Amino acid sequence: MIRVAGIGLVLFVLVPAAAGTSTTRPPVALTASPAHVALAGSGQSTIRVTNSGSRPVLVDVARAGFSLDLRGRPRISPSGGARAAGAWLSIRPRRLALGSGASSVLTVSSRVPRRAEPGDYDALVLLTTRPQQGLGLAVRMRIGVVVVVRAPGRIVRRLELRELRVRRAGRARILELLVVNRGNVTETLGRNRVDIALHRQGRMHVRLRPAAREVRPRTSGIVQFFYRGRLRGWVTARVRISAGGAGVQRSFRIRL
Repeated sequence: MIRVAGIGLVLFVLVPAAAGTSTTRPPVALTASPAHVALAGSGQSTIRVTNSGSRPVLVDVARAGFSLDLRGRPRISPSGGARAAGAWLSIRPRRLALGSGASSVLTVSSRVPRRAEPGDYDALVLLTTRPQQGLGLAVRMRIGVVVVVRAPGRIVRRLELRELRVRRAGRARILELLVVNRGNVTETLGRNRVDIALHRQGRMHVRLRPAAREVRPRTSGIVQFFYRGRLRGWVTARVRISAGGAGVQRSFRIRL
């Protein structure tokens, strides 16, 4: 199983049909809190790891890079790209032994290089359970906690609204907004920051808001809006991103 916390969850579990003796708890269930760690420059934070499963587990701790595809789905990658912070992190301890219901604390420290460009860099702290021999279980679980390190210096917020497309899904319409983040910090685009107002003949018919997603520095991402109303044909879609120095507006002519 791979699960990346804090940037949209991905879950995959492989368990034999006969595995496990508890009907109330799975044999292996690992959680980490917080799911997203932010460090300002060279700093330190902690992550609490809890085994809420019915069996004891051994957990290996490692660093990794990650990326987001256009739709915000996370992918573990060896390098993590140009703005990876993995090499800046140290984690203690590197292995945990957790009984059922037990918790332990990891310490995550960052050391930012002297000449690092200002802005956000990120990495994953990967927690991977080991299959337990002699328990008749074939369960392996991995969770990733996102760590964002902000290198000191001038912060640049700059978003570009590149394109708006309409995709049909039965009676619904999905509006897909392509956003380019040309700044040096990760932007969270959600209901409180982004909206689309649909206009026809000078009248505003409806205002749409998306589910939240993140766009990493110097990458692109698609923000989705769902419309299930009866408005059809050509309309003007006025897109607005508010708050902070990354505020921007643009109008698109689209056909629903």
